[in-house]
Amino acid sequence: MTATLIPATLAFREDGTPFSPVYGDIYHSTGGAFAQAQAVFLNGNALPERWQDRRIFTVVETGFGMGVNFLATWAAWRDDPARCERLHFVSVEKHPFARNDLRRALDAVVAHAREAPLARELVNAWPMLVPGTHRLEFEGGRVTLTLVFGDALEVFPKMWMRADAIYLDGFAPSKNPELWSAAIFKALARIAGEDATFATWSSSGDVKRALEQSGFEYRKVPGFNGKWAMLVGRFAPRWRVRRYEPPLPLALRERHAVVVGAGLAGCALVERLAARGWRVTLIERNAAPALEASGNPAGVFHPLISRDDSSASRITRAGFLYALRRWAALEAAGHAPTRSRAGLLHLATDDESRAVAGALDSFGYPEEFVSAVTREQAQALAGVALNQGGWFYPQGGAIDPASLCRAQCAYAAALPHAQVETHFGVRIGHIARAGDQEPGEWQVFDDAGRLVAQAAAVIFANAQDASRAAALAHAPTRIVRGQLTLVDPSPLANLRVPVIGEGYAVPLDGGVTLAGATYEVDDADDALRAAGHVENIERVAHMLPELTAAQGERDFAGRVAFRCVTSDRMPMLGPLADEDAARRDAQRLAGAWPLDLPRASGLYGAYAFGSRGLVWASLGAELIASQLEGEPWPMERELADQLDPARFLQRALRQRSL
Repeated sequence: MTATLIPATLAFREDGTPFSPVYGDIYHSTGGAFAQAQAVFLNGNALPERWQDRRIFTVVETGFGMGVNFLATWAAWRDDPARCERLHFVSVEKHPFARNDLRRALDAVVAHAREAPLARELVNAWPMLVPGTHRLEFEGGRVTLTLVFGDALEVFPKMWMRADAIYLDGFAPSKNPELWSAAIFKALARIAGEDATFATWSSSGDVKRALEQSGFEYRKVPGFNGKWAMLVGRFAPRWRVRRYEPPLPLALRERHAVVVGAGLAGCALVERLAARGWRVTLIERNAAPALEASGNPAGVFHPLISRDDSSASRITRAGFLYALRRWAALEAAGHAPTRSRAGLLHLATDDESRAVAGALDSFGYPEEFVSAVTREQAQALAGVALNQGGWFYPQGGAIDPASLCRAQCAYAAALPHAQVETHFGVRIGHIARAGDQEPGEWQVFDDAGRLVAQAAAVIFANAQDASRAAALAHAPTRIVRGQLTLVDPSPLANLRVPVIGEGYAVPLDGGVTLAGATYEVDDADDALRAAGHVENIERVAHMLPELTAAQGERDFAGRVAFRCVTSDRMPMLGPLADEDAARRDAQRLAGAWPLDLPRASGLYGAYAFGSRGLVWASLGAELIASQLEGEPWPMERELADQLDPARFLQRALRQRSL
């Protein structure tokens, strides 16, 4: 279970140096924070020389603290004309500062330094203090900070990336021995690239022994600010120390991807790939984007709270927060989707209320993320009568999915050197390898057998049609019919925020209320049903009694759309399996883990989002883009494994039923 996140306590020594009362140690050398970062971590890892003329360079840090090392690295990257194209900085922090404390701490050290503007950007982008992975982008995405709030001992073994340089930083080994333990160095050895270097101001004997035991070789060099020695070195194991090699980019001749499907999943992929300079070919069977489930008038977005902070809760939280960041970036670029901004109310049964109340007490979430509300408080927020209280998500709300799809495509098309090609009204028939050369490309044919596109990467984002088009036998999905009801005129015309619970009610323009939605598995009928309208209104009326006045009416407008779901209700996100190769080697793979499974190189899936496409699509697109590029993943590997499209094949292999 996720541990409660306890923020750092900011204090200062008499000389003005930021100090941690919990660990009894200072955050940086008295010789200067940025001078220490330059001398120890940048110089110790031979930066900026080692990242020059590289496409991607990844720095991993063991303790973020005030962010000084990140700011110094970012500043050095900006100043270097031969800098790498994309800089990734990944850091873990068990006790992150609250935003105002971070501002105060940095104000004490940046003053008029060249890093001052960067410090302001960092403070402004600082995430909510909730556990998990937070991805922040700067310089138009060319500098990415992946911050993981949690205990390094628990977090590092779950992360997945290829580190080029490692900053071993944190409070002194005598003050915080866990951060310098053998378990940490073993986890770093899992993700270190072949030429990875490290540097640290510490020269402790325990640190040296732990480094050697994990495959790192070190040497002593003069320390900073009069310190006798510090350690620098590289990953150079004398024996094999890991089962899996850290991720590499997909081998290809051209960074060109075909995306099949122009709904929430597909349009998010177009935006995330185009932002990295990929050429993208988008294929959609309809005449325009977002005409199926993504064409609903509105959809709700919010986190998921559970007493045990389940995997679904962690994935949804990460997706929700990342989606908010991406939407803000769209808005800043002048491509704003249509969405509400007054929050969202979740009303629940007594059992649900107790479970969530227990989670709120256990995890201490900040009020900007979620807070419990009484019925009276909820009514004041909603502006209408409610039958119970629940909890309030200030950043939740409703969005027009089609406007989001249009915004993402417009953003991608407006990027410098944009290369986005669209094919509408084209239904995919099948795919085939183009020749026997490796890395090969995939040819995509329509249902009449005509070649539509060819690329090294094909990503299926076409919901219930994806498994068929990708010829997968062990990726089962089902359709769920969902009927929406538009109540106009509505007794809930004064409703201020979306309300969810047994059903949901979303205020639309003109005093209209959107009520929904039915959930009918394996029902492919797209005709509106009077019974569906009655069901929607009755369920919402249990939460919002004023809607009872509409129950006598039967002639409602509405819309039918189809969700795509899996049996475990988690999406299909990531590289597709090579099922033929798995069948040939089924006996050996009976105990396989996801990274053991053979993959159809270049084929990926992003579908089966069910009712959570709005909160999962952007993070899913970022995950697939990171996998294609060999970048640090935006979520823990154990969470990505639960979204892996090959998980059903893995189960069949373990059950020996392939």
